[in-house]
Amino acid sequence: MKSESDIRIMKRSSITIFILSVTLLIIFISCTKKEIPVVTTEEISAISIMSAKSGGNITDDGGAEIKERGVCYNTTGNPTVKNQRTSDGSGSGPFTSNLKYLNPGTYYYIRAYARNKAGTGYGDVKEFATPPLTIGTVEDIEGNSYGTVVLGNQTWMTENLRTTKYNDNTAIPLVRAGDIWNRLASPAYCWYDNDSLDNKPDYGALYNWYTVASGKLCPSGWHVPTDNEWIILSDLLGGENIAGDKLKEEGGNHWVNYSTASNNVSGFTALPGGGRINGSFVYMGLAGAWWTSTSYDDNNAWARELDNDVVELLAGVLSKSYGFSVRCIRN
Repeated sequence: MKSESDIRIMKRSSITIFILSVTLLIIFISCTKKEIPVVTTEEISAISIMSAKSGGNITDDGGAEIKERGVCYNTTGNPTVKNQRTSDGSGSGPFTSNLKYLNPGTYYYIRAYARNKAGTGYGDVKEFATPPLTIGTVEDIEGNSYGTVVLGNQTWMTENLRTTKYNDNTAIPLVRAGDIWNRLASPAYCWYDNDSLDNKPDYGALYNWYTVASGKLCPSGWHVPTDNEWIILSDLLGGENIAGDKLKEEGGNHWVNYSTASNNVSGFTALPGGGRINGSFVYMGLAGAWWTSTSYDDNNAWARELDNDVVELLAGVLSKSYGFSVRCIRN
């Protein structure tokens, strides 16, 4: 049997081991405790109507790896990662953030953020405003006036072309009959439903692609945009998958069953002027289509389309004999 002294020694040893274990555990927890990162917000620069540049600097990772960092922003104040945000890699130190697809003429609040296992740290809030759209006018050879808007490095008409003459003052053939229109392989224009009184002011004329190919359709110093120039425009607005609602006129003055998400933040004011397909007038109120100057083959060319119930800016290759709207872009 163990003596009383042996038992006391064993108890003291057990207590010592327990105390040592607790001490080690406390030390371990203390050494491994994670805190949220410390980050500052960089000054805002390169502000344009739809973009800006900022960033941040993570000065303390909080004892854990930075999994995500960027800038969050909104229009109401104290933005968080639940609002719009950029994602600019991982790790500590400085980083740059490019804010894209902003709305013109809008006041924004931004701040940098960084996330680790412990949570999200935020920098100080900074504020800026995007400049408003630059609006102007241009006239065609007949004296029709069109609104214009500057989008990025491009200047676009904000209305569909409605001239009946080339910019050298020669007449474009007017073709009313559907069977004749359908057989054409030469320039022509018409008004939807052959009704210029109701449809010319808002929707402009419908032109076949052979008219576009003349190179004389737009006012002097302007041209029908190429397929690539349409791509540049859609990229500025976030890409073809979401650009449609930013191009369409807001509300239901012209669009039937319009999307409530349509906001026309671009100022492009796209209207559903329909088209002339196989000689027939179709889709007014439901869709609009615009020619590019880019030919695909002998019989087809690239065009852009907006529909009432989709957010995309659609791109397609269509018959040169069809009648579509035209928007001009400055040279």
